[in-house]
Amino acid sequence: QESQNALYAQGRSAPGKIVTNAKAGDSWHNWRCAVDVVPLVNGKPDWDGSNPIWERIGELGEEAGLEWAGRWKSFRELAHFQYTGGKTLAQLKTGATIA
Repeated sequence: QESQNALYAQGRSAPGKIVTNAKAGDSWHNWRCAVDVVPLVNGKPDWDGSNPIWERIGELGEEAGLEWAGRWKSFRELAHFQYTGGKTLAQLKTGATIA
């Protein structure tokens, strides 16, 4: 929780640029249900979202049953995948589990 709050503070009350909109507990990462990825092209991370490899990575994640944030209409995030098991963050905060 501390590390998520530190990331949230970045660009707000701490130096740096904003890297997340989620406070502690408000990210699927905090619940170990999300992962961020980046393709390596010629041995280097390629954050250029115009590279067609991102679409293929998104397809592969979706085929594996993950939700890809590259399809989101707002706060589109190509690197982010999550599995919610049909639950909401509010449900997790009250003790629900994901099977």
